[in-house]
Amino acid sequence: MASSFLMDQTADTPRCIVTIGEIVVEIMAETQGVGFLEPLALRGPYPSGAPAIFIDQVAKLGGDCGMISAVGHDDFGTLNIERLKRDGVDVSAILRADSYSTGSAFVRYRPDGSRDFVYNIRHSACAQIGLHEAARTLLKRATHFHVMGSSLFSFPIIDAVTTAVHQVKAQGGTISFDPNIRKEMLDIPDMRAALELMLQECDIFLPSGPELLLFCQGTTQEEAISEILDMGVSEIVLKQGHEGATCFSADKTIHNPGFAVQEIDPTGAGDCFGATYVTCRLSGKTREDSLRYACASGSRAVSVFGPMEGTSGFAELDQVIAGAAMKGVAS
Repeated sequence: MASSFLMDQTADTPRCIVTIGEIVVEIMAETQGVGFLEPLALRGPYPSGAPAIFIDQVAKLGGDCGMISAVGHDDFGTLNIERLKRDGVDVSAILRADSYSTGSAFVRYRPDGSRDFVYNIRHSACAQIGLHEAARTLLKRATHFHVMGSSLFSFPIIDAVTTAVHQVKAQGGTISFDPNIRKEMLDIPDMRAALELMLQECDIFLPSGPELLLFCQGTTQEEAISEILDMGVSEIVLKQGHEGATCFSADKTIHNPGFAVQEIDPTGAGDCFGATYVTCRLSGKTREDSLRYACASGSRAVSVFGPMEGTSGFAELDQVIAGAAMKGVAS
């Protein structure tokens, strides 16, 4: 069951946010279409990976943070490590794996806004992610651990994430969980069990739209929220795209509308949103302020091309919020 530690956070509480998972380069098609069945113009490589985007956003907000991952001895690995290091992430627990290439994701947007992917993750350096000595050293500093469902792609990584969750909680820390999954993943019994465990252990749950119902017996949003809060989750933060987001807790519900921006590339927006909400809450900000900053972060992320290129500091987020207030678009 989740702890009440989250509710006791103040701006003076020492904190270190850690995550574990895939680091990839993302290479993106310049034109819309279906698949990669013919030569076409591509842009990239860009540093990427859902947990990598998350932790980079934490660092851009000034949070003490680090990541456990693995990349190859190649330019793609160097590109990612140098970007994370530049933005302030502790990269000491990112392994340079021998005989493996850095993970990759080729992306093409379809006309309806959905995406085609060609991934190399399971058989890349990402498969070497584990709790090696440097990772265990980083975990000893962790006061908060973030789990991304997309990172639970192999049994060894599931074991590593589970061990990390239990260790951070034993240290008095807290957990956040973003499902970030395809529904088909729930058909694999061990995968579903791992995801359900993460939900039971987390303090902040960060689903997107229909993900709210994937783990529940109830068939309505109200039933799902009640069921998840009864598990001991402190805050459910439901990402609702351009409509903004809503935070559900035992004592109240808060909604913040989306900020109107020109959408250029939605990749990474949810990761930026989650990182901003978690960082704000752990620094002592109210749910209202945290939700407002998170919505601004997600909105700014979609306005920039490239999965990690839209990560923001508080100065940029204040500009988004102030601009919307002047236009009367969002509060």
